[in-house]
Amino acid sequence: MLKTHLPQIVVGGGERMRFSARALMACLLSVALNLTPVCWSQRDERPSPPPPASRQLQAYLQKSYLELFQLARERLFTAAEIAEMREALKRGRELCVKHYKQRISDYDSQLKQAQSQLKKISDRGEDSGRHDLHCRIQNLRLAKSQAEMMAQKAIPIAYDNREAKLQLIEKWPEEYQQIRRELADGSYRKRRWGDVEDIGFREIEPGQEKDIKTGEDAVRHMRENGMIPPAVENKVVVDYVTELALKVARHSDLRIPLHVTVLNSKEVNAFALPGGFLFVERGLLEQVDDESELAGVLGHEIAHDVARHAHKLMKKATIAQIFYQGAELAALILTGGVVGLGTYYALQYGFYGLGLVLNLKLLGVSREYELEADQLGIQYTWNTGYDPSGFVRFFDKMATQEGYVNGVGWFYDHPPFYQRMVDAERETMFLPPKERLAEQSSAFEEMKKELAGVKQQADKEEKDRPSLLLPEKGCPVPQQTEYKPGMPIESVCPSQESQPAPATKTSQKTKRGPDEHPGSSTTKTSAIPQDRNQGLTQQGPLVSFCRLPRTPS
Repeated sequence: MLKTHLPQIVVGGGERMRFSARALMACLLSVALNLTPVCWSQRDERPSPPPPASRQLQAYLQKSYLELFQLARERLFTAAEIAEMREALKRGRELCVKHYKQRISDYDSQLKQAQSQLKKISDRGEDSGRHDLHCRIQNLRLAKSQAEMMAQKAIPIAYDNREAKLQLIEKWPEEYQQIRRELADGSYRKRRWGDVEDIGFREIEPGQEKDIKTGEDAVRHMRENGMIPPAVENKVVVDYVTELALKVARHSDLRIPLHVTVLNSKEVNAFALPGGFLFVERGLLEQVDDESELAGVLGHEIAHDVARHAHKLMKKATIAQIFYQGAELAALILTGGVVGLGTYYALQYGFYGLGLVLNLKLLGVSREYELEADQLGIQYTWNTGYDPSGFVRFFDKMATQEGYVNGVGWFYDHPPFYQRMVDAERETMFLPPKERLAEQSSAFEEMKKELAGVKQQADKEEKDRPSLLLPEKGCPVPQQTEYKPGMPIESVCPSQESQPAPATKTSQKTKRGPDEHPGSSTTKTSAIPQDRNQGLTQQGPLVSFCRLPRTPS
């Protein structure tokens, strides 16, 4: 019988132990595994491998549209990866909406309980506890309205925006090549309203002057019925906005006088009534970051009047019917029957925000009209001498950061994000070269400084103004929706593994390629990765030889 001689290992103070072959192998393997990281310590500083494709795709969905137009010119992800992400977005939307619907149900139950307790107190003729119950009921109503706003408007808008960016990653390579072909063969000049060199001399829609009387009647009716917030009285702010709007109008196809009113409302909105009546709300001025963004929005609204969109829609409804519908909808909002439509904050302070109701009835019900106004507005912004991508930057910012709360109404019943953004980029690329397109001015910065004082005074007055939603005084401050501008929508939804990672703040101003219009040649540059891994922030620990780290969640 063959005897196997096993090595003897000294342990401690000379005591000897005999190991089996299996034990020896385990020991040697353990030593090897413990020594391996030391051997590879010099390589631990190397960059970690790229995250899984799904995580890379999540990172791309956090980028701005302008960045994606640069990064996604070539196919970056497979059809299977995109389909998987589309399904993940669908699950995320359903989960988030379900979460807030459950909150609504919970608030309803608590409201019924509190109101039942209040009735018992009233039946007994007691006052003890009445004030506390009043506070509880009104705070529950506010919380419920916030949850309804999230479930009905904010979450769908946020996920629509993600889906649009996923579509862009999927379809933009082909769209981009088609645009290049049209630029090369000159066929782009045959597009609708492709005669941009003749702006001001061409006719988009005859009969603009016929809309003046209709617009005058509409404005008078709105003011007589308290349906418009008070006007901003700061001369610097009013003069700046008026001069910029008139400047854009002079470089447009508008042939009638433009009347500009700046409203002291925190709603992020601007709207045009028939006949050249343009209203710009303070909230919009607070959100634009440069003059080109504001010029883009003003150009869009002026385009509605140029194309006589309100006149076309009003063939189906008289102005009286529109006002009736607006008042009816407003009554529903004020009584809690409808929540959202961009008037949430305004309704805390008074009978404001109805400009949006009228805007939706007059202008926002036709997706085709919105796309027309986008195209013409971009042309007018460019013709005035501003970077036409400012409109896209503002749109992207509203959808990504502000759209969930203050700007919800800005997207209500508008065209799908993908179609709107791609059409805007296509039109921007088709515009002829222009040198030194502006983004910013000292006058804009001065307006912003003055606007801060206007906002501070308005906030002070609103604080003491009777509230429709919070009539009971001396109550604890109600808990507001936990969403903060700049945070991804996932921050207010239940976490799940398929949810995209939190967004990292990136510049939205991107330099365009040499084959595109030079309109943004003065914009800030952003490096274009050569493949989908470059330019993405790597997360998690470095990979060691012995063990792969868990993918960060």
